[in-house]
Amino acid sequence: MLPLLKVDFNPVAEFTDFVHNPYVTLPLGLDINKAVVYMWMAALLATLLTLFAVRRSLKVRPDGRQTVAEVVYDLAQNQVARGGLPEEGMRIWFPYVATLFVFIWMMNLIGFVPLPFGERHFDLFGLSIPEFQIYAATANLSVTLALTLVTFVATHVEGIRYNGVIPYFRSWVPSDTPWWIMPIMVPVEVISQLVRIVSLSFRLFFNLLAGHLVIAVFLGLASLLGTYFILPIGIPMGVALYLLEATLIAGLQAFIFATLSAIYIGGAIHPDH
Repeated sequence: MLPLLKVDFNPVAEFTDFVHNPYVTLPLGLDINKAVVYMWMAALLATLLTLFAVRRSLKVRPDGRQTVAEVVYDLAQNQVARGGLPEEGMRIWFPYVATLFVFIWMMNLIGFVPLPFGERHFDLFGLSIPEFQIYAATANLSVTLALTLVTFVATHVEGIRYNGVIPYFRSWVPSDTPWWIMPIMVPVEVISQLVRIVSLSFRLFFNLLAGHLVIAVFLGLASLLGTYFILPIGIPMGVALYLLEATLIAGLQAFIFATLSAIYIGGAIHPDH
């Protein structure tokens, strides 16, 4: 048993090593690494699936392909966008939050598909093939933080555009606030706005990272401690968690991120509501 426990296995390294070993090194830190490749795949998949669903002739009585597309569109429009955006903000920001929802959903789903991007290799008919592994770009804090910053900047740009600079920032503090509380309220409100960056980015990052690590732990235990007692527990638990993450959590986290983005932008457009 002791030799098995000495196996060099660091699941966290699967999400951090690529930062130091990018595929292509570019100036200004714009390296092409595993997270970038997965984002490209997610963007390509989202674009191709959307074109496949809507570019073909639409029917009055929709088939399965059209039904799925309509359900996703209705979810993005009525549950995500209209849940947070006012009517005057729908024309500009519905495409953004809908794209955000689909893009993050695709990144999460691809993160549960084993792909040959492992650092280690195995021999197959004399060919050196990278090991297959699961990895999610949204388990990279840089990715979730970049998405959050776009929403954060859009929120305040829209707030200023609709209300003006002074009225918008004045709306952060209730109008009936006594003057002697203002030195406390203003810093608290500024901090609460900055905390949105942390909460929005870390929620998505930690949920996907934790899900992958839990799956790795259960499957790793099943293979590392391959006994008849552990296998019937470790493998079913790992598969059950895998299916839960790939079906429910992947879509739910994309829904939450896009919905909060819509709420933040809508709240900046009408800060008094």
